[in-house]
Amino acid sequence: MDEETLFIVSQTFKALADPTRLRILHLLFQDEHSVNDIAEELSLLQSTVSHQLRFLKNLRLVKFRKDGTSVYYSCDDEHVKSILKQTIDHANHH
Repeated sequence: MDEETLFIVSQTFKALADPTRLRILHLLFQDEHSVNDIAEELSLLQSTVSHQLRFLKNLRLVKFRKDGTSVYYSCDDEHVKSILKQTIDHANHH
């Protein structure tokens, strides 16, 4: 594995190691949401959500689209969904 790939993989696992980011990702797997929707749904401050979304976006774990003045976030691709689903399944396996 080259150094760039190693760095990206380690940063991805770092992102998934944070409970707040996991809650946000799990919500975004259901449907796209605005920052305000996420903050309200997860009982988080808007600034916290924005900070975490920026981190996730930089790692290409989430993407966004603009609709007028609103910005909506969603899961970036099926790879991200698969990683999280497999990890949740593993955690729930007895």
